[in-house]
Amino acid sequence: MKKKLVSVLLTAALTCSLCAGCGSSGSDGGNSAASGDSGSSETASDDAGSTEASSDDGAADTGSKDGEYDLTLYTINSTDADFNDWLANVEGATGLKINVIAAPTDSDTRQQKITTILSTGDTSVDVLEINDEMSASFKNSGWLEGLNDTVMTEDIRDEFPQGYVADMITDKNGQIVGVPGYSGYLAFWVNQEIMDEAGITSIDTKEEFVAYLEAASGDGRYGYGGSWEKTYVFNEIAQFVNMFGGDYLDWTNPANKEAMEFIHEMVEKGYTPIDQIADKYEQMNPKFNDGKYGSLFMWGLGTDYAQADMLGEDKIHMTMVPQFSDKRYIFTDSWSYVLNTASQNKEAAIKFLQYMASEEGMKANYEAFDRYPARKDVAEKVVPDTDPAKEIYSRYANECVVKGRPMLPQTMEFISAMGTIFQSYVKDEITVDEFCAKAQEYVETYNN
Repeated sequence: MKKKLVSVLLTAALTCSLCAGCGSSGSDGGNSAASGDSGSSETASDDAGSTEASSDDGAADTGSKDGEYDLTLYTINSTDADFNDWLANVEGATGLKINVIAAPTDSDTRQQKITTILSTGDTSVDVLEINDEMSASFKNSGWLEGLNDTVMTEDIRDEFPQGYVADMITDKNGQIVGVPGYSGYLAFWVNQEIMDEAGITSIDTKEEFVAYLEAASGDGRYGYGGSWEKTYVFNEIAQFVNMFGGDYLDWTNPANKEAMEFIHEMVEKGYTPIDQIADKYEQMNPKFNDGKYGSLFMWGLGTDYAQADMLGEDKIHMTMVPQFSDKRYIFTDSWSYVLNTASQNKEAAIKFLQYMASEEGMKANYEAFDRYPARKDVAEKVVPDTDPAKEIYSRYANECVVKGRPMLPQTMEFISAMGTIFQSYVKDEITVDEFCAKAQEYVETYNN
């Protein structure tokens, strides 16, 4: 047990050190390619409940007196302008008095603290918000309470993205250990001005995608753009593997090799630039705004494009993911609410989680934090038709196989290793067969 604990703590430490290069939440800044980095270490006001800053030394410091609160929540949202209204809503709806600890802004500190809270059996925190990397590392640790019979019950379970639930928040015993706080898709984005110029009216199949790449590329412009820095590129590798009907965790699958050959061919034919191996989202998005790329995959709702006055149906917008194989595939991510198994306030914590999983709770999150509801039935009800994301998000939920990203217990080691050999492959330093063999080796190495 001691050896396992040390391994998990070391993994979390490395995850923290690399997390600045990993994924998305509701924002578009791409603080990390594996997950979103929001939250704060500042203290919010005490208009509703009580909010406290977390201490700097790894252990949570609630400062609350015994019996004063029904439960303690460790959250990334406490400095949001609408947080106090949200907290008042939750307390009013549940009858609970909630003590709030603000998670640190810094991703390294935040993950270290959460790991320490859970691994040491700290009873001072009942419910926490964790991202996908932490879910992958913690879901089989025994630190998170199973919720099948209390919160994620059969009557609502099917309304959540099934692939995401299975991939990210279901433990080895089949217990769901989290309540997704939202759905955020790795959407397919196009520049409509470039499509019109190229005379392309549809990018629905692989053949149409290739036709668009060819028509849109040339004179310093590329049909497809990416963020291929080594800790970012795994999102795109996995997306293309899925579209070809492969399996990112099985590199003996011939569809995986086909996907890699397709990506390499995009570089060879000048459809996408090799120099983007240095790019993260903050480099990729300005190039998209400047008309250097015709399409890409990106998280969020287009904030960066809106700020550049490039968001709109006649400019840059989301569209349906092309279908390369028998099905359409798309990734979603989330921060999930989880219950600390060491909690001494489980009845109150379960009541809180039930509200978060309910229509009313998800509506509260959407209205306060712009978090698109994870339940598709709730999204249809509470998201107004005026929300530009509603139509395409609804199509993603209903027409695509929605999956959680393929993460292993040693998440960031795996992501970084895969990114390193991907860059070697597209630079022709290794062959596709060598890439696939090495990728399979990494799957086996980091899946423990």
